Amino acid sequence: MKMPGNMQAMMKQAQQMQQKLQEQIAAIRVEASAGGGMVTVKMDGHKNVLSVKIDPEVAGDVEMLQDMVLAAFNEAAKKVDDEAQGKMGGMLGGLGLPPGMF
Repeated sequence: MKMPGNMQAMMKQAQQMQQKLQEQIAAIRVEASAGGGMVTVKMDGHKNVLSVKIDPEVAGDVEMLQDMVLAAFNEAAKKVDDEAQGKMGGMLGGLGLPPGMF
């Protein structure tokens, strides 16, 4: 089935936008900390952890350290989601779709 020329152009544009969005998401870098900076996590746009920094002062209290690491990871993941959503919203806004469609 052959699509009208306008539809083909729109599909091609959508594919290009999707590729650009994937590249932008891959380039996201976030940093989140917990415990007043005692635990810091760096994460990329695919939620891969790039680094974890732990202040030696907190290493003795395992339970507190676990809570801070968990909090820092969750905050970093939330930041990735927020940034990706912002990039997606900006890109989809250019398509002129009705609000709430995505």
